[in-house]
Amino acid sequence: MTKKELKRLSRVELIEMLILQTRRVERLQAELDVTNAELARRQKAYDESGDLAEAALKLSGVFEAAQRAAELYLDGVRQKAEGEEPNG
Repeated sequence: MTKKELKRLSRVELIEMLILQTRRVERLQAELDVTNAELARRQKAYDESGDLAEAALKLSGVFEAAQRAAELYLDGVRQKAEGEEPNG
C-alpha cells in the first residue's frame, strides 16, 4: 500500500490494520518459539548421540582388551593342561 493510499484511510481502518498486523506478528512469534524449541531438542539429541558414539568407541576398546586378556588366559590354561609352560 502506498503512502497516498494510507493517508486516505480512516483512523478506524488504520487501527484495524494494526490489530491484524499485531495478531500476525504474535502468531509468527508463537511459530518461531515452537520451531526454536524443536531445534533445541534436536540439537540436544545430536549432541547426546555424539557423546554416545564416543562412549561406544571407548567401551569397544575395553571389550577388545578384555577379549585379548581372555584369549591369553585360555591359551595359558590350554598350555598348562598340555603340560607346557605358559607364554604369557
